[in-house]
This record gives sequence, structure tokens and C-alpha cells, in this order.
Amino acid sequence: MYTIYHNPRCRKSREGLAILEASGKPFEIVRYLDDPPTGATLRELLDKLGMPARSLIRTGEAVWKASYKGKELSEEELIAAMSEHPKLIERPIVASESKAVLGRPPEAIKDFLTN
Repeated sequence: MYTIYHNPRCRKSREGLAILEASGKPFEIVRYLDDPPTGATLRELLDKLGMPARSLIRTGEAVWKASYKGKELSEEELIAAMSEHPKLIERPIVASESKAVLGRPPEAIKDFLTN
């Protein structure tokens, strides 16, 4: 079973969802803006992605620029910021039981589903 962390207003996220739908594999959709992930969920996703929290943050977002830009933040502070402001989370993310991929570009999801 796969999970896609999805924002339907994002073109890349919609492309990633279409790839997942076309694969025929079972999945669930988490609309993370409506149901923000907890810090524990974000830590688990980051472990599966094999990346630090900063790599998952959308630094172009207004909330980042207003509240966080230029600050030295710990991993836990970055995770807390994403949990509090889920708009900061890069998308889409597709996760399985043991690993995950950031769908940037969306074609990365195709590779993920075949490995």
C-alpha cells in the first residue's frame, strides 16, 4: 500500500497522483493541508526519504520568508515548522512501508513504483 501526500491545487502533485493512479497499485491520499502531519509522521517520512528536514521545505512560501528565513533552526524546529505550517512541505511525497520519494520531478514516482 502506498500513501501520497497530496495538494490538489499543485500541478506537480496532480501529475504525481495521475502516475500513481495509472500504476494500478493500491494507495491512499492524504490531503496534508487539510490534515497536517504530526512531527512524528514527518520524522518517519524524512527517514524514509533519507533527507534532512531543510530539503523538504518550500523556502519560497510567504510564511517561511516572514517567520523562518535567515534563522538557524534545528532539525526538530524545522519539523515543527512544517507540522504547524504544512504549506511549507514540498510535494508530492509518495511513501510505502519502508521508503518514500519526493515527486520532484513527478517522473521520480514512476521509478519509485518499479523498484
